[in-house]
Amino acid sequence: MYETFYGFAEAPFNLTPDPKFLFMTAGQREALAYLTYGIRCRKGILVLTGEVGVGKTLIVRTLLSQLDASVQSALVMDAMLPFTQLLRLALLDFGLKPKRGKLEMLLALHEFLLDLRSAGRNAVMVIDEAQNLSPAGLEEVRLLSNLETPTEKLLQIVLVGQPELKGTLNSHRLRQLRQRIPGLCELPPLAADGVGEYVEHRVRVASEGRAARIFDDQAVRILIEYSQGIPRLINTVCDRALLLGYVNDQRMIGGRTMREAIEEITRGFQPGCRASESAMTGAGT
Repeated sequence: MYETFYGFAEAPFNLTPDPKFLFMTAGQREALAYLTYGIRCRKGILVLTGEVGVGKTLIVRTLLSQLDASVQSALVMDAMLPFTQLLRLALLDFGLKPKRGKLEMLLALHEFLLDLRSAGRNAVMVIDEAQNLSPAGLEEVRLLSNLETPTEKLLQIVLVGQPELKGTLNSHRLRQLRQRIPGLCELPPLAADGVGEYVEHRVRVASEGRAARIFDDQAVRILIEYSQGIPRLINTVCDRALLLGYVNDQRMIGGRTMREAIEEITRGFQPGCRASESAMTGAGT
């Protein structure tokens, strides 16, 4: 709605994890390096944790987009499924036709991985929202890591989840699994001084370098305090603030508009409802 008004080729603050919008911080670089190294060196099981909305899925999407053709990948987004269904989804994403039973699927996966290894290739299976896996499901994941040759792992497994995943993995029941993980990587929120840079980065990408500065210093300070560096909250508030700015014919988003955007989100308004409807009829003219 407001894209043309501000000179964007696309909306800059969508919540979808689009790799082209990745804003590289020290934490983002560390997470990508950890995952890339672990996959290339066939470390077996890797774990990435972080708070809700911090950008874990975006890191995963970026990782998969950067892997070369020698790595076959499968991404499973619903970790609440029974393990057999989770395995079925992974096989489908690998391009295989799943067999009917669990044993048959495991045998098909093993054969597939051996064929990849013979061709000098690798495989990675990413399980997002892995904090939803039960201890029994995590034990099944551990057994998948037994697919190996005498010298290396055939399947690299990336568990991505919220901080409680770390607590689950540290339980005594899962000590065998924990011992197979070469360190955990935690993705932190943005530092306060990085929030403004993050916002400008997304504006620059969405406008293909054409848009000028849109959020003033006061707006950014308010955004820092509210979001605590969580990118998903930053995106939600900035998207609402741009809508309000468009409705009110504001080329620069100031503190008042940012506060109004936060208030509307906090009280559960939907974009463009009641308070903005009358102004919207003449917006952009």
